[in-house]
Amino acid sequence: YCSTEHALCGKPDQIEGSLAAFLPDLSLAKRKTWRNPWRRSYHKRKKAEWEVDPDYCEEVKQTPPYDSGTRILDIMDMTVFDFLMGNMDRHHYETFEKFGNETFIIHLDNGRGFGKYSHDELSILVPLNQCCRIRKSTYLRLQLLAKEEYKLSLLMQESLLKDKIAPVLYQPHLEAMDRRLRIVLKAVSDCIEKDGYDNVVEND
Repeated sequence: YCSTEHALCGKPDQIEGSLAAFLPDLSLAKRKTWRNPWRRSYHKRKKAEWEVDPDYCEEVKQTPPYDSGTRILDIMDMTVFDFLMGNMDRHHYETFEKFGNETFIIHLDNGRGFGKYSHDELSILVPLNQCCRIRKSTYLRLQLLAKEEYKLSLLMQESLLKDKIAPVLYQPHLEAMDRRLRIVLKAVSDCIEKDGYDNVVEND
């Protein structure tokens, strides 16, 4: 897994990683795989539709399963999650099949997260910028994590200290999360200014 297309190389031939998945066996709980509407084109010369159409979210919101339930808000949560860790590679996500559209989404494969701490990939936030929707509980939690006494980086650091391979994240990655959190809050603030609080922040 070391090539010009995958800028991730071993030292000399091994890469440190982690896997944590507590999911029921597929025979007990089947999962459905969905393509992320804002997936990248993975093509050097061809852009994805969301990159060229600023109204792309309107099209998504008219397409099942995003036209009902909370799926579009789930995607916004996933967008924030990915932006905070710099994961540009969210091409698919999963749900438990049994619950149809009345379920949460499962974020498997976060392997491209925490790559470049000095770079904030703003294209990850496009779903939030285009849809201008966010759960109230998510928004309140993000505001709390921006406060000095509940700073996201400090809470993450404290949590990771309990890990057997602590510190897990390099300090600049933790600081990058605080910086990216401010960018997310600014994006929501811009949406509220444009569309009004009640049209952006959805009660849950």
